Amino acid sequence: MDADQPSTAFVGERILARGRLADVALAVRNAGAAAGILVFSDETGRVIDLDLRGSAEEIVARLAPPARGRGRPKLGVVAREVTLLPRHWEWLGRQRGGASHALRRLVDGARNADQAQPHFESERAYRFMSALAGNLPGFEEASRALFAGDGDALAARTADWPKDIRAYALELVRPADHNPNG
Repeated sequence: MDADQPSTAFVGERILARGRLADVALAVRNAGAAAGILVFSDETGRVIDLDLRGSAEEIVARLAPPARGRGRPKLGVVAREVTLLPRHWEWLGRQRGGASHALRRLVDGARNADQAQPHFESERAYRFMSALAGNLPGFEEASRALFAGDGDALAARTADWPKDIRAYALELVRPADHNPNG
């Protein structure tokens, strides 16, 4: 987890808090961590499980990325095991910059391609919608509109949903429309 990850907490059908995960976690804790509070990653639409035990400092410390071990800490490089077949290691060894550089390029290229795909926003919004809107009227029709890329139909199918749930779902589909300061 990352304490700076953009997140949104819902209590029932209302937004409780938005912002950095550390701030959202503390807002959830201050709200009493009552049942029915779900925290979502704004980047993935997934539910984030929080450990709210202890002091505010302990909660925030648990959200910090793990301490860096081997690698190049100033760059944030983390050494982990990768298991490949010999032919993969041979190919990587022939690449410009060596195996690590080639793997980083491949991963960055795949990440960029994934986020450039229209399905990325649809899947992110669907994860959220399934968690909080799965029992709402029109959910299935809204889901079909979402995956069909029909924004007008999606807006129409979600028109009767609770305001915060609808707004957040539509924001996940169109993240460029979101202004965190407004």
